[in-house]
Amino acid sequence: MNRITIARGDGIGPEIMDATLEILRAAGAKLTYDTIEIGEKVYLSGYSSGITPEAWNTIRQNKIFLKAPITTPLGGGYKSLNVTTRKALNLFANVRPCSSLHPFVRTKHPTMDMVIIRENEEDLYAGIEHQQTPEVVQCLKLISRPGCERIIRFAFEYARQHKRQKVTCLTKNNIMKQTDGLFYTIFKEIAAEYPDLQTEHMIIDIGSARLADTPEMFDVIVVPNLYGDILSDIAAQITGSVGMAGSSNIGSDFAMFEAIHGSAPDIAGQGIANPSGLLQAAIMMLYHLGQTEVGDLIQNAWLKTIESGIHTADIFKADSSTRLVNTREFATAVIDRLGQQPELLKPISSNGSYRIQLPKYERKAPPRKELLGVDIFVDWQGTKPEELAAKLQHIELENIKLSMITNRGIKVWPGGFEETFCTDHWRCRFNATTGSAIEKSHIIQLLAGAESQNIDTIKTENLYAFDGKPGFSLGQGQ
Repeated sequence: MNRITIARGDGIGPEIMDATLEILRAAGAKLTYDTIEIGEKVYLSGYSSGITPEAWNTIRQNKIFLKAPITTPLGGGYKSLNVTTRKALNLFANVRPCSSLHPFVRTKHPTMDMVIIRENEEDLYAGIEHQQTPEVVQCLKLISRPGCERIIRFAFEYARQHKRQKVTCLTKNNIMKQTDGLFYTIFKEIAAEYPDLQTEHMIIDIGSARLADTPEMFDVIVVPNLYGDILSDIAAQITGSVGMAGSSNIGSDFAMFEAIHGSAPDIAGQGIANPSGLLQAAIMMLYHLGQTEVGDLIQNAWLKTIESGIHTADIFKADSSTRLVNTREFATAVIDRLGQQPELLKPISSNGSYRIQLPKYERKAPPRKELLGVDIFVDWQGTKPEELAAKLQHIELENIKLSMITNRGIKVWPGGFEETFCTDHWRCRFNATTGSAIEKSHIIQLLAGAESQNIDTIKTENLYAFDGKPGFSLGQGQ
């Protein structure tokens, strides 16, 4: 018997959770439940995170969390509970299977069958944002070696376990050479350990185009956080409906299972929502818990129901469906088909637990780290970069000289174009002169000099080399 935490959520959440639990009980799932309150009511009662400390304790005690969609109130001050939960519980892997149900759910891609594995904690979803000048805000994109290794190895292990043939990595490493470049480098390193699997890499833009046009060419896709969030919804939609897809969020000790759609407040309380997304998440939960026989039993009954043309309003088609049902009637139809298998759709037959155990991350010996210079970001209201350069050259030190100014990444000094549009946010790069060694105390001297010149410094980034390789990007046009 597995004890899990459930949250009925907001909008259509309580309706689809009740339908899902009814099916689980009828199928004989060995589960007991602790119910917690999260979401809109909790937000509005004064908890800006949308969850109480007591609810956190319940989740942490049971380690398995089945969650219906929630509503985050509009306006500032409210943080996404989904993101918070994934990061707080170290749920680093988001797994989203996307398979067509042709011809019973309409799609232009009848043989599509892929899984998107998305890194869940890093990238731009670190949520570290700042307004630095009146005209410019920034969001930090954080990619770490342990984060890349975990998700990429998870993707390869998932492919092996589920008898998949190919793993595709999608990045934008041609532009973001440090962050996405690290993700791609580690993909190549780990791919070499799995010679039994085909591997490929694509730039995210052409990869997205091919996914939208020819999804049949993909099997398992592994991607950084933001790309995965976007692609998984696109992939789910082109199978026929985002409302049919479930999602698992897997960590070393905890796991959360949820539908990928929202709380749909416009149809809440009408009893017409499709519970399939949450039901698919619950089936993934059963596989994670090792209750694969029950998972197969429910999945085949669900496939048989879809195959029988018994559909909720979101997928009902008058010329092909046989019966329009509401939420509870759909659940009853699935229960009535427990023990049956689909005839045209491929039946499911699983063996053993689908829980993936990864080796503990081992930190490698640190590389030799050398300070080469500093980028000083300034808020300057002028428009001519040569005038800013003249001011900055007054604060140069004997061993540190101004080498470049960029605006929004494009080099504007020396040798910039007057046609380049500039904001009030300037990156000013100071490099050590040839053969010189610099210390952080020199950077402090530069900042003191900037203050004496009434230059508004807003941020610094130290420029390092690691084992002789620069760990920073060039300016565009440099």
